[in-house]
Amino acid sequence: MSWLERLRDGLSKTRKQINDTAGFLGTDVRDVFTNRLETIEDLEYALIAADVGRAATEEILEDIRASEGKNLQQALMDALTLQLEPDSRRADFRKLGFTPDARRSAVDPRGHVVMVIGVNGVGKTTTIAKLGQYYRGRGKSVMFAAGDTFRAAAGAQLGVWGERLGIPVVQGVDGGDPAAVAFDGASARAARGTDLLFVDTAGRLHNKHNLMEELKKVRRVIDKADPGEPTEVWLVLDAVTGQNGLQQAKKFHEATPLTGVIVTKLDGTAKGGILVPIVRELGVPIKFIGVGEGAGDLQPFDSREFVRALFDVNIPRE
Repeated sequence: MSWLERLRDGLSKTRKQINDTAGFLGTDVRDVFTNRLETIEDLEYALIAADVGRAATEEILEDIRASEGKNLQQALMDALTLQLEPDSRRADFRKLGFTPDARRSAVDPRGHVVMVIGVNGVGKTTTIAKLGQYYRGRGKSVMFAAGDTFRAAAGAQLGVWGERLGIPVVQGVDGGDPAAVAFDGASARAARGTDLLFVDTAGRLHNKHNLMEELKKVRRVIDKADPGEPTEVWLVLDAVTGQNGLQQAKKFHEATPLTGVIVTKLDGTAKGGILVPIVRELGVPIKFIGVGEGAGDLQPFDSREFVRALFDVNIPRE
């Protein structure tokens, strides 16, 4: 099964959430807004139920109103794609009819060290393994630092992944100082000239002050060991958590500014619309999305591809 097919199937619950409450998507936009107020109310409810969020929903409805010569589904797809574009200049291009990311492209970190953060249970360590495999497949040399020393066997779990993938892993002791592991990992990366180091961090509740302070410490020591790093801080977020996940993201963003978000488990939720407020309210791009357990089920995010898969519309090969 291709990635597009897996993505389409993974978004089936979210698609059903929208279609069950808005089964009128073939209607002409002008007819909807002039003759069928209940249709607009149903659409508004469907988007909010899919966790798009009230503010973004209002903007989407406004964009749909401004659409001419489109049916409701196409106008909705265009409005959602626009909402998923974090760069205002690229969003302006989209409004003019251009498609800046017409096909999904590779995600290239700006530097060499990527801090990977998130709460327990989102699949953070497994996601790091998938990222390692993805970049190894693109010809990059990769290392892991097992900085989640608070969770029993987390380091061992990443070690097993490293051995399986042929990726070196810098490890500490269970219950040890995660910053020390991060420092050792960053030092080793710089000494070896490895292309990419992914630093696992302790899963933490976003409202625990001391643990959030630990994240800041980890970032500082990485910079000491490898000046200018980390250039990337990626948050792994479980789509099933919906709006609660968005609140987590905001707290993490305050503690250590994010450069990207990875959304996992989209196949397990009807609230796939949560990607919209993540981009809209944080101004941070979605880097990867996941719709399953396999290594190939984590892929770079493309807004146009995502929206077309959501509505089960074929994506023309370009």
